[in-house]
Amino acid sequence: MDLCFKGKVALVSGAGSQIGFGKAIALLLAKEGCDTVAVTDVNLEDAEKTADAVKKLGGGSLAVRADITRKAEVDAMVKKVLEKYSKIDILCNVAGAILHKDNVPLDQQDGEVWTRQMDLNLFGTMNVTRAVLPGMRERKYGVIVNIGSGSTHQYSMGVGMYAMSKFAIDLFTKQLATAESRSGIRVNCVAPGPAPTNFGAVLREGLPPPTPEQAKQMRERMLSTMPLGRIGTAADIANATVFLASDVTSYVTGQVFHVSGGSVM
Repeated sequence: MDLCFKGKVALVSGAGSQIGFGKAIALLLAKEGCDTVAVTDVNLEDAEKTADAVKKLGGGSLAVRADITRKAEVDAMVKKVLEKYSKIDILCNVAGAILHKDNVPLDQQDGEVWTRQMDLNLFGTMNVTRAVLPGMRERKYGVIVNIGSGSTHQYSMGVGMYAMSKFAIDLFTKQLATAESRSGIRVNCVAPGPAPTNFGAVLREGLPPPTPEQAKQMRERMLSTMPLGRIGTAADIANATVFLASDVTSYVTGQVFHVSGGSVM
């Protein structure tokens, strides 16, 4: 199937981790024919590794450092991409993180962590989107895919700002899709379930590494919650994201697409 990426320029945030969703999405966009995939991350060295991998696939790429919580850095990053490639057709908002442990009573939580979590996951996504939107509007074309989370529909982890920040991404996706529909801009969201990346490292912060038996038990408990019987992969999330970023889905907007092995339905 031709996904109609020829001549397109994409920007993927949070593409530094070499085992994360951002890199997998950037590489799949290149494999599927996207001419250029620019990448950004707070860690420039890692973003450059992803850019090099894109180039090895035959695509153009540019790595630019930006802390998405800082508007000035985001604006400068987008300006660099536009100066080199003149346009951004596709934006994949992948950058984000879990900044707190689960099941901490509300009255024991740190309000500063609440603020940092919203700054990163919600306002960071909005910062990058805001910087890219004017060019998309001017050309009457644009596709935005945000990365949400299946945690928005799972409540056993307690009262957590991470899930709330991702629920806000769901709402942002739908509001923006409606507001920009007449501008030729589509906006969708991919909501991953658990996957073996370093995304949730904070959840085990301060704890000793699990023994092989503990790791086996943890995996079995997680698998028991997955109707399809396996944990998700970065490739699963990349496949869904790239599909929604393509013109094959030109009649799809404002949707939150759960990719979670059936753990969210």
